Amino acid sequence: MPSLSDYRDRIKSVKSTRKITSAMKMVAASKLRKAQEQAEASQPYAQCMADMLARVAKGVVVNEGSSKLLVGTGSDQRHLLIAVTADRGLCGGFNGNLVKEVVNQIRVLTNEGKDVSLVCVGRKGRDGLRRGYSNKIEQSFIGLLGSSKVEFAEANQVTEYVLEKFDAGEFDVCSLVYNEFVSVLTQNPVTQQLIPFALPEIEDGEEEAVEEVGSPYEFEPEEEQILNALLPRNIGVQIFRSLLDSAAGEHASRMTAMDNATRNAGDMINDLTLAYNRARQAYITKELIEIISGAEALK
Repeated sequence: MPSLSDYRDRIKSVKSTRKITSAMKMVAASKLRKAQEQAEASQPYAQCMADMLARVAKGVVVNEGSSKLLVGTGSDQRHLLIAVTADRGLCGGFNGNLVKEVVNQIRVLTNEGKDVSLVCVGRKGRDGLRRGYSNKIEQSFIGLLGSSKVEFAEANQVTEYVLEKFDAGEFDVCSLVYNEFVSVLTQNPVTQQLIPFALPEIEDGEEEAVEEVGSPYEFEPEEEQILNALLPRNIGVQIFRSLLDSAAGEHASRMTAMDNATRNAGDMINDLTLAYNRARQAYITKELIEIISGAEALK
């Protein structure tokens, strides 16, 4: 049975931990507001750009001169996965869930006979994937989410690297895996194909209706020129959006995790205090019994 000093030391230690988790919760909450505003502001722009490119791409006749970012290389054998995680831990399952999603993607592609390579954005993703797939990691970008505000220039480092590798013919398909920021309590791991540009699926009957009505837009310059200019920028926008979503999701997950840790510490302190009082009562009762027994023996 632990002594009274052991209980006191344990209670003191848990109280110190509760102070730390409470402070981390406050810091995460203060950072979350700015990160959430950035993430929510970027989502409509990124979605509208993808929709606009889809409308333009539908009117393009694919030929040998079409951009490879649109039509691809003609093969889907080599896949590049961009995994976006945080640089720090203590944020619940935020990083773990993303790593599991990437591992599932690797296993599915490997079982299909595909070659898979990885680009890790974030220290936790790199460390988690390095345990079993270190030979597949080609590049790591650390510190992009560590600053108070994510800048487009930082995301552009990843974009330039990916485009350089694609121009060199080192992969056929590129997909982005990140935690989509839905709300403070919800961040969903999603996979988005960047290269080649993925057109939205047309349901049965819609394709015939589109052909009959025709495109309501007239483009100047030609669609090919628009796509050649905007497809590389779209990749940068989508990567930038994933970084903003990940930054907001990290702070939200850390705030939630530290709030739960603070509550658990409070419950543990109550349980330890109760056990301490019981042990103290038993100790006092034991001493009284010894005194009374000694007094009775002297009679």
